[in-house]
Amino acid sequence: MSQEGEETKETQEQAEQVQQPTQQAQLPEIKPTQVTGTRKMRWGVAYVYSSYNNTIIIITDLTGAETVARVSGGQVVKADRDKPSPYAAMMAAYKAAQIAMSRGINAVHVKVKAPGGYGPKTPGPGAAAAIRALARAGLIIGRIEDVTPIPTDTIRPPGGRRGRRV
Repeated sequence: MSQEGEETKETQEQAEQVQQPTQQAQLPEIKPTQVTGTRKMRWGVAYVYSSYNNTIIIITDLTGAETVARVSGGQVVKADRDKPSPYAAMMAAYKAAQIAMSRGINAVHVKVKAPGGYGPKTPGPGAAAAIRALARAGLIIGRIEDVTPIPTDTIRPPGGRRGRRV
């Protein structure tokens, strides 16, 4: 019995020796990852003005002096009632992003603006859809900032003392 036990141990050791070189040969050679040049970030500023009547997207260079793309919700839909919709804002933002990327801008800081003053202080329904569409179109989003003009005390609404007479 001891001979059979020794033979089985020897055969197991030989089998392990045979398997070890094949396992080492099967492993692929690990190479360090190489970064093949990062792409140059060309920043711009995307102004998203969203009211309850329309959504306007303007993309400029970083200084704001040169307008790269300007698209509104009314340019992409036919009916006037559809201008403030999220769909129109999405299509306008996608169109503006395509124009900006064709002119070399691939990253933007977003400035969202509502009417403000005596009007509503919250952006319209197309603001969030426009920001999402800019990101999905391939632009890299940096900072998102609200630049709605808010008066410190109040502003005199139009219509005079007695209001608008209909």
